[in-house]
Amino acid sequence: MYHSSLRLTSSNKAVLLVNIKQLITLSSSANGPRRGKELSDLRVLDHAAVLCYGGKIVSVGKTKDAVRDAWVKKSKARVLEIDCTGKVVTPGFVDSHTHPAFVSPRLVDFEKRIAGATYEEIAEAGGGIRSSIESVRKATKPVLAGRVLSPLNELLAQGTTTVEAKSGYGLSVDSELKSLEAIRAAASAWPGTVVPTLLGAHTVPLEFAGNRQDYVSLVCEQMIPQAAKRRLADFVDVFCDRGAFTEEESLRVFEAARKSGLGVRAHISQLARTPLQHLLSFEPASLDHVDHVEDHDIELLSRSSTIATLVPGANHFLGLGKYPPARKLIDRGVAVALATDYNPGSSPTMSMPFVMSLACTQMKMSPAEAIAASTINGAWALRLQERKGSVEPGKDADLAILDVSDYREIPYWMARNSCAEVMANGVFMERPAFERN
Repeated sequence: MYHSSLRLTSSNKAVLLVNIKQLITLSSSANGPRRGKELSDLRVLDHAAVLCYGGKIVSVGKTKDAVRDAWVKKSKARVLEIDCTGKVVTPGFVDSHTHPAFVSPRLVDFEKRIAGATYEEIAEAGGGIRSSIESVRKATKPVLAGRVLSPLNELLAQGTTTVEAKSGYGLSVDSELKSLEAIRAAASAWPGTVVPTLLGAHTVPLEFAGNRQDYVSLVCEQMIPQAAKRRLADFVDVFCDRGAFTEEESLRVFEAARKSGLGVRAHISQLARTPLQHLLSFEPASLDHVDHVEDHDIELLSRSSTIATLVPGANHFLGLGKYPPARKLIDRGVAVALATDYNPGSSPTMSMPFVMSLACTQMKMSPAEAIAASTINGAWALRLQERKGSVEPGKDADLAILDVSDYREIPYWMARNSCAEVMANGVFMERPAFERN
């Protein structure tokens, strides 16, 4: 079982990062997410310093100015100074699509896929999403909370400070609410920020196989209102794709979410195209996967505030050989984000840097674009852009301190954890030196 090796420093001191070789600020005066050429404008500051206090970023500037600052000099005993010589500091990564509320890995599915079975063939044989249901339904809330907290700690150790966490492996009212309660319990024990999402419309469970509309009614009339009433979710998600839920069913889920005051997002066009026009009328925060989109879909996305969240880890693990059309989306003005899609069936990774590497090597995004898509645009995908995703005064003190000398090394060192220290909501943590050598 994973155990966090982060050493936590919690005090009432201000934290001053100095001698930063490259500070990726991503500061911007734009009123929306980054698009087109803006996506590669990282706003890098050399020889930089960042002062944090009370969980917030107080000031950003040059080290020479920070150490001469009258308040810093006067308050030296109350300032924890972190020397970042030779290092890169970025905003904490924002992972805007994960499925952590499960109990066990899907090893049988893994072997079947290696032997040549497709995603849909595995699902039809009783594997896939349905194979995770029984264990989640049987698990106690404390056990499930522990299963959620473990990957949160691993994400944090690799520089991720904000995570969207979905339910979706219980698929009954009680087990979906239990999953959301487990996510909330894990979030309360974690220094970062967790955004909970109800994914009751993940697939139709076997007991509703002959009457799927009754299951959609259960999601819309019971799961969503109860999750909203108990304030267990910020968003509602739906898997709208071939073999999952239809466009009409997904729109019904979106309408129920809107009536309950919850935001919406969707898995869309992973296996086959679904037209986006009607779904976009609900102004979803994000549409995720979008492997199969046509020019008309891209045009609609480019004119919307919805983020297209790309999850290349799933394409890699499923061995698809084809990835989301990131270059086409970016060049035509769509705002894109990157996420791990951490889940037991199609993307068992907790590494945002690895996802960035895939984005560069397989989707031809530049390193700068990949970093922006993993920070500020991820924040937009969660509607947290006012607090997360960039290093600016007034924003949450979420920072990843990376043991590299150039930001391009973050995606270059494939599957390497270069995160030396991380700050989440002002709580500073470091990894033991032997793990960084």
